[in-house]
Amino acid sequence: MKTAIRATMFVLALSTTTDLLSAPHCGDFALKGGDYTNSADKQLLATVEQFHFTSDVEHLNRGSSGTVGSDLSYTLMMFPNHHRALAAMSKLSLRDKTLKPTGAKYSVECFFDRAIRFKPNDAVVRMIYGNHLLKTGKTDKATEQLKEAVNLDPENATINYNLGLLYMQRKNYEEARNYAKKAYELGFPLPGLKNQLMQAGKWEE
Repeated sequence: MKTAIRATMFVLALSTTTDLLSAPHCGDFALKGGDYTNSADKQLLATVEQFHFTSDVEHLNRGSSGTVGSDLSYTLMMFPNHHRALAAMSKLSLRDKTLKPTGAKYSVECFFDRAIRFKPNDAVVRMIYGNHLLKTGKTDKATEQLKEAVNLDPENATINYNLGLLYMQRKNYEEARNYAKKAYELGFPLPGLKNQLMQAGKWEE
């Protein structure tokens, strides 16, 4: 009988260990959360933003219910693909020179991992992540994310512009010009990339 009990306990312990090992490193998703791009989740989104994603939090001035990091963290726990909160978390991480801002449940990389796992076809998430990677010096990975963003939403002017800027930084003028022209054809309003290409003698009308 004792042998059987020990065997059962061993199986349970092994099962628990296996579950822990197989669980996502950056955590699962809250069942009560929502999708930032889904209009059906607007009411919940409004509530979360009212108490946790205020203008002061978004601009990294001060927290609403705790630290700026904790409010951004809560917002992203509830809405993993919240575009503006992801951008703010990236800025906070860069400003404070830390991978895991004070009060945040996960690192900034984890929040991007969660956003992509939550909604792999969200092109804006990929663009924000690509820009974050670029600012941290991970140019190759940034290129991968921005190219995926364009693949997911090829008619998005902002995404095309951002990929053009990245290629401009890499001195790949042909690709920078191609994505710049696409962005401007789609109505992107800022002339910065065009001006950079003109200064480099790489712009052709």
